[in-house]
Amino acid sequence: MNSNHPTQRLLILVGSPRRDGNSAALGAAAQRGANAAGIATTLLFLDDYLNGFLSDLRHQPAPEDRYPELFLEHFLPADGALICTPIYWYGMSAQTKAFFDRSFTHYAGSGPEPERVKARMTGKRLGLAVASEETYPGAALGIVHQVQEYARYTHSDFVGFVHGAGNLRGEIAADPREPLRAAEQLGATFFSRKYSDYRIETPRARNVWESARSSAPGVLP
Repeated sequence: MNSNHPTQRLLILVGSPRRDGNSAALGAAAQRGANAAGIATTLLFLDDYLNGFLSDLRHQPAPEDRYPELFLEHFLPADGALICTPIYWYGMSAQTKAFFDRSFTHYAGSGPEPERVKARMTGKRLGLAVASEETYPGAALGIVHQVQEYARYTHSDFVGFVHGAGNLRGEIAADPREPLRAAEQLGATFFSRKYSDYRIETPRARNVWESARSSAPGVLP
C-alpha cells in the first residue's frame, strides 16, 4: 500500500477494562501517530461491544451484544488493526481473546456470506501493543505468537509489536524504553513500514534497504 492513501483505515482495539489504563495509553499514542500521518483511525474498547464468549452454536445462540457490529462494521472494512491488550497470566485479556474467538460465528459454515466474510478477513496489516507489570521481554511472547499465527492463518502481515511496562494507570509513560513513542511511530508507519516474510522460494535482492545499494562497499550505484 502507498503511504497516506485515502482508503487506508486503521482500527485500534483496546482489550483492557480500564479506560485510562496503560493499554489505552498505547492505543491513544498509536492513534496520534496515525492521525498525524493522515491515516483514518477508529479507537474502540472491546468492553463496549462484548459481554459474552463463544457459545456452542449447535445448542445455543451467540450472546446478544454488539459484537456483530464490531466485527462486521468496524473490523472487516479496516485495512489494518492494532490490538492493544494488557498481559494477564502471560496471555491476552479475556476480552481480546473473545474478539478473535467470536469471529467464528461469522465465517463458519458454507454459503456466500461466510465466504464473503473470510475474503474480507484476509490481507490486512496487523499490529500488537501490550502492557505488563513485568519488564521481562518473554512475558509477551505468547501473545506475539498468537497474533503471528492469526496473521499467517488469514494471509495478513504482522507489521509491528510494542511492549511497555506499567502497573498504575498511565505509568507506562515512565518506562525508559519509551513505549508510547514506539506506539506513536507504529501508528504513523502502519501502512508504509517495510514488511518482509520470506519463504525459501521467494525472489529477493541481496540488500534489505534501497539506500544500502549506493552506500555499501563494493556496490555500484
